[in-house]
Amino acid sequence: MSLNDVLSRIDSELPQSLDRLMTLLRIPSISTDPAFKADCDAAADWLVADLKSIGVTAEKRETPGHPMVVGHIEGDGPHVLFYGHYDVQPVDPLDLWDTPPFEPQLQETEHGQVIRGRGSSDDKGQLMTFVEACRAWKDIHGTLPCRITFFFEGEEESGSPSLIPFLEAHKDELKADIALVCDTSMVSRGVPSIASQLRGMLKDEFTLTGPRIDLHSGHYGGPGLNPLREMSRIVASFYDDETGKIAVEGFYEGVHDVSDEQLRQWENCGFDEADYLNSVGYTKAHGEKDRTTLEQQWTRPTLEVNGLWGGYNGVGSKTVLPSKAHCKITCRLVGDMDPDALRDKIRKHVEDRLSTDISVTWDNDLEGSRASVMNLERPEFEAARGALSDEWDREAVFTGMGGSIPVVGFFKSILELDSMLVGFANDDDQIHSPNEKYDVKSFHKGIRSWARILDAMTR
Repeated sequence: MSLNDVLSRIDSELPQSLDRLMTLLRIPSISTDPAFKADCDAAADWLVADLKSIGVTAEKRETPGHPMVVGHIEGDGPHVLFYGHYDVQPVDPLDLWDTPPFEPQLQETEHGQVIRGRGSSDDKGQLMTFVEACRAWKDIHGTLPCRITFFFEGEEESGSPSLIPFLEAHKDELKADIALVCDTSMVSRGVPSIASQLRGMLKDEFTLTGPRIDLHSGHYGGPGLNPLREMSRIVASFYDDETGKIAVEGFYEGVHDVSDEQLRQWENCGFDEADYLNSVGYTKAHGEKDRTTLEQQWTRPTLEVNGLWGGYNGVGSKTVLPSKAHCKITCRLVGDMDPDALRDKIRKHVEDRLSTDISVTWDNDLEGSRASVMNLERPEFEAARGALSDEWDREAVFTGMGGSIPVVGFFKSILELDSMLVGFANDDDQIHSPNEKYDVKSFHKGIRSWARILDAMTR
C-alpha cells in the first residue's frame, strides 16, 4: 500500500466526507450564548462518535463551560497533537444570510463550488480535513502512520475560559512531539501556507485629568489647559511621521528581521498588495516606510489607538473644557518583545510628556501576551512544506500572521510544545460574518494535504 492509495481513497470518498461535514455543520454549537449549551454538547458527542468510528479512543471531557473532546490512537513514529475547535460564532444579523446558517448547502461560485454555512471554514471544515485524512489512511493501511492525540475545544469563539485550567490539569496526557493546528488560512488562493509566526498583544488604557470639573469655555478658554488637546499632543508623539516608526524609546527591543529566504517566498506568494489596500479604501500602506506591506502585517510591531474620547459627544454643541480625556491602545508584538517591559516604556513615554496641571491614571487590569515564533529548524516544517508543495503543484510558503492564536502560546508555555499551523481557508470565507463559506477545493485538497504531511513526517 502507498500514499497514492490513500489519496485515491480520499478522492473516491469525497461525497461521504462532505456528508459527514454537513451533519456536523447542522449542529448550532454557538459557544458564547448559553441557549446553545445543549448544541455544544451535541457537537462534542458527534465528534466523539466520529473519532470512535476510525478506531480512536475518544471521550467528551466536561469543563465548567463547554466540553473538550480528547482522543488517542496508537502508532509508530512521532506523537502529534492535533487541535481544532467545534464551536462557532453567533449568526447575527440573521437577515443578512442568503441561506439559513445551520442548513449547509453546496453552491456554485466564480471560484468553484463552496460549502455555505456557519462553521464551514471556522473551524469545522478545517478540523474535518484532518479527521478525514486519518479515516482514509486507516481504511487503506489498517493503522495510522504515527501516534495521534486529538484535542477539540468548545470555547475558542468565546475566549477559551476553560482552556488553561484544562491544559494544566491534563498536561501529561496531552504532551506530544509537536502540535498541529488547523485554524489558519492560505496567504492567497491556491497558495499553501504554514504560519511561522503570530503576533502577540499588549492592551492598555489611560485617562488624562486636568481641572476637577468641566469648565465653561468662555470663563476658562485660554488660561485653562484642555485634556483633549493634551491627549492629541501625546498621541501624536507616539509616531515618527517621517519614517512611519513608533517613536517610543526602546519600542523595538526584541524585534528581529526575517531571513532573506522568507522574504523571497513572500515576494512570490501571490499576495496582491493593491487589492489588499484598495478593498478597504486605502491607496497606499501607511506603516514603516522601509518595510513591505507583508512585513508590516506579519513581522513588525504596532501601536494603535483603538478609542479616543472625552468632553461632550451629544447632539449640538456644549461649550466646555472637559475635565478628562480617555485613550485605549493596543500593540501587536513580534519576536522576543516583552509585553510587561513594553507597557512600562509606553507609560514612561506618556508620563514624561505631561504638562503641568495634567495627571494620568492607568487601567491595571489589562494583560499582554508574547508573540509566537515557530522553530523552522525542526525537520517537520520542511517536510510539511514539501508535502504541501507536491499537493498544490506550487511552492508552499512560510508566512506570518498579523493576529494571534492564543492556544499556540499556551501549548508552548504549558505543554512545552512547538506548533505547526496549516489551514486551507481563503480570505473571502467571511468567517464571523453572514454567509460564511469554505471552498470544496480547500476541503478536498486539505484532506489530501494532511495525508501527504503525515506521510512526509513519518518516513
